[in-house]
Parts: sequence; structure tokens; C-alpha cells
Amino acid sequence: METLANLESFVRSAETGSFSAAGRRLALTPAAVSRNVAMLERNLGVRLFQRSTRKLTLTEAGERFLASIGGNLDALQAAIAAMSNDHGEPAGVLKVSLAPSFGVAYVMPLLPDFLQRYPAIRPEWHFENRAIDLIAEGFDAAIGGGFELAPGLVSRPLAPAHIVAVASPAYLRERTLPADPAMLNVMDGIVMRSGRTGRTRHWTMRDAAGNEVATTMRERIVVSDPAAMREAALLGLGVALLAVPDVLPWIERGELVRVLPRWYADAGAISLYYPTRTLMPGKTRAFIDHVVEAFRRDGLAQRLAGSLGL
Repeated sequence: METLANLESFVRSAETGSFSAAGRRLALTPAAVSRNVAMLERNLGVRLFQRSTRKLTLTEAGERFLASIGGNLDALQAAIAAMSNDHGEPAGVLKVSLAPSFGVAYVMPLLPDFLQRYPAIRPEWHFENRAIDLIAEGFDAAIGGGFELAPGLVSRPLAPAHIVAVASPAYLRERTLPADPAMLNVMDGIVMRSGRTGRTRHWTMRDAAGNEVATTMRERIVVSDPAAMREAALLGLGVALLAVPDVLPWIERGELVRVLPRWYADAGAISLYYPTRTLMPGKTRAFIDHVVEAFRRDGLAQRLAGSLGL
């Protein structure tokens, strides 16, 4: 009788056309996936794939076998997950992708309590600013913004991604505060250049009444990282437009000041992403519930809303 690992390695390799891609999805090495498929072929007595250095394609026998499995593999995985959820504590490697600054500041502090409640879970957290393929790369969940909601993914908003104008009290002390975003053009701008497009980012800000005004600032300092923008603002070098999560602690301590407290730019939402499944693994469900409850308990959605004029 074939093991679930062998069957799963075959199905995911057929879906992705690559042992490497299947391995990322299964959290296995390409060699391990290849071994599982080879064992399945040996036991069945047929070749399931034609292999080359560039391509992996199903043989006729492989196509028939894949069709005969149909949705039974997913059903079997769901049944195993259900038994695990019913009779055992959540366990296993929890692979999560997080936006670096947000993940370190707002999600990492949740880890001690999470591990105390679920000691059999082993976090494998990736802090990176890149567009990941959640399913193909084998992630259980991701937290960030701007993910493409591909088929098979669920998005659960955690907090708004609002952009606000900040500066140090020292920088503002001898200057007249602008009345609206258009007046930011007289300020020293601390702006970020996108490594992807090569352009500096400018925002259209809005207020509670729905008025919208485009911002244009003198590009006094250009950097490539939000943390560097914040540091330049703390040093009194100008005004920076930054996401509230990147500056909230400094605003709450009075080290940075909202230059236009009633105005903000809307960059979407910071969301929790995860694959949709009939029966979710216990480790993933535990993580989702823990994060959502912590954000609700601590009122983070409200604290991170630039529309509230902190």
C-alpha cells in the first residue's frame, strides 16, 4: 500500500511540473520528492514521469493514474487533519511569511504566549519583502499587504495600511504647520525610491470628509527603506510619509509628530493570508485564531488607523 507521502509527492509534482516546486510546497527537498515518486513507480511497476534536465512531464500511465486519484488525495488529507484536530494538540512546522518591520514589531511579541499554549508547534518564520507564492512555496500563512489573491487563498484583514506625514518636534519648532497636503511642498521631503520601479513614491491624501489632495514634496533626502526614512525624520531632517505601523511607537512617545493629523493616504490593508481548505491543519487554525484574537484584544486595528488623527 502506498504511503500518503509518496502519493502526495506524485500529485504535487504533476501539478507543478517540478520536483523542486513540489518540494517547496511540501516542505521537502527535491531529492526527497524524487525518492518518493521513484518508490511509487517501483511499487506500481510503471514509469509515471518522463524526466529531463529542464522538464518533468507525465507519461500516459502517469496521466491515467493522476486521473484515477482525482480528489481522493485531498479527501484523505482532510480526514487525517480532522483526526489530528480531534485527538491531538496542534503540532508541526508552522511556515509563515511576514513583512519584516510589521512582523518584528507586532507579530513577534505574540510568539511567547503562542508557544506556551502550543508547545508542539515549531515556528519557521520568514521576514522578507517579496511577493511569495503562498501555496507553491509551502507556506501555511502570510501577513502583509499587497498580496495577489490567487485561487485557493483566503484574505482576512487585520488592520488598515494608512500612510501619515511625520516629522520631529525639533524640525517643526520654527516652521508653520501646513493646513493641507498641498502645502507639504514647502517642507524638506524624506522620500523612498522603489528598487523595483526606480521611482520615488508620492501619495494622494484624504480627510474624514472625503477630500483628496495630491502631495508633492521637495526631495531633500532619498532612501530605499522605510526604517531609514523614519530615522531621518527622527534626526530632524524633514517630513516623511510612512505607514502608521512603522511610526506608531515614536508618535505615542512624542518623538515624532503627525504633521497633518486629519489627513492620511490609504494603501489598502494589512491582512492575514492562508490557503483555503475544507479542514485546516490544527497548527494553522491555532495561529490564525491567536493572531486575530490578539489584534482584537489590543485594539491594533484602531491604533493603526491613520484616519483617527493620532
